Amino acid sequence: MPRDAGMAAIPAPERTRIHATVIAVGEAGILIRGASGTGKSTLALALIALASQAGRFARLVADDRTEIVAGGDRLVARPVAPLEGIVERRGLGLTPEPYTGAVVVRLIVDLSAEEPARMPEPEDLVDSLAGIDLPRLRMTGRAGDERLALNALDLFTEAER
Repeated sequence: MPRDAGMAAIPAPERTRIHATVIAVGEAGILIRGASGTGKSTLALALIALASQAGRFARLVADDRTEIVAGGDRLVARPVAPLEGIVERRGLGLTPEPYTGAVVVRLIVDLSAEEPARMPEPEDLVDSLAGIDLPRLRMTGRAGDERLALNALDLFTEAER
């Protein structure tokens, strides 16, 4: 009799593809959502530059199309083939960028043309993605917003410790 006979099969985690850009800062992922043209790639590259200038590890994970999988109360993001290591730079098109193959998402950033609330309600600072509750920050994607996003990541990940 095979060793696993009689054991219930464990279902494989469901993989989902979403329209988002993801970067890694240290071991923490920032997932950036927004409609086409809202500046997801621009914000991602600005975050990578800012974190790198501060001596932190920072890499692209996925641009525009991202695979996510939830498991063990964590959300893992990965690039979608054949777009690994490719980022859109406005005015240049698709260009190569150093990347890492996966990261645990610790912060969602939602980009919108609408100005975010100055003092958001607590429930607006959390969103559920693939059944995982994560801290969320809303912003317009203006120049300088990368500092706010990096500060939010540090604040939320410090709170987890």
